[in-house]
Amino acid sequence: MAPTSTAGEGPDSTRRVPDERVPFEDVLKGCQHSAVHLEMRDAYTPVDPWYQAWLTGDTEEFERRLTRPWLDLIREVTAKGVQVRRARIVSEPVSDYIRFEHATTASNVAAGEQVRWLPRRNASELCLPGNDFWVFDGEWVQFNHFTGDGAVAGPENRGDTAVVELCAAAFDAVWERAIPHEEYRLK
Repeated sequence: MAPTSTAGEGPDSTRRVPDERVPFEDVLKGCQHSAVHLEMRDAYTPVDPWYQAWLTGDTEEFERRLTRPWLDLIREVTAKGVQVRRARIVSEPVSDYIRFEHATTASNVAAGEQVRWLPRRNASELCLPGNDFWVFDGEWVQFNHFTGDGAVAGPENRGDTAVVELCAAAFDAVWERAIPHEEYRLK
């Protein structure tokens, strides 16, 4: 991974981060210890064929897509000891898209990803960044930007110590309050 900046010292330093053009699969495979992901939107990529199959009741297509490359990637990364955790902050009653995500999450968990859900009203006291993000090995952040209708607008990689610490603390605060996937019931 080609760095865009180098590691520094102190609270205003910038850590080494890969270029946004590095494929996400390579980023995740490069993790040594942990990858944490905070999702805060109630809808993503509304034209996604998998979501559309679920929405229209196309069970065959929905189930065919349950064996997706993401699961192989999670198995590979967690097999080498990397802890992959995802926390989702969701409005209740949940949107159709969150129902879809919930329906697909058991396969993520079976592959080794840990997933928790936090009802949005239980997040009101938390200071949270304005965008979904990943924190890799506690060293750098990838913000995920989306358009208003949920289409992907691209990543932004940051290594600023203060930003990394903010995101790591936000994730930990959400994770502590969130409900494990196996226990969370949709409302």
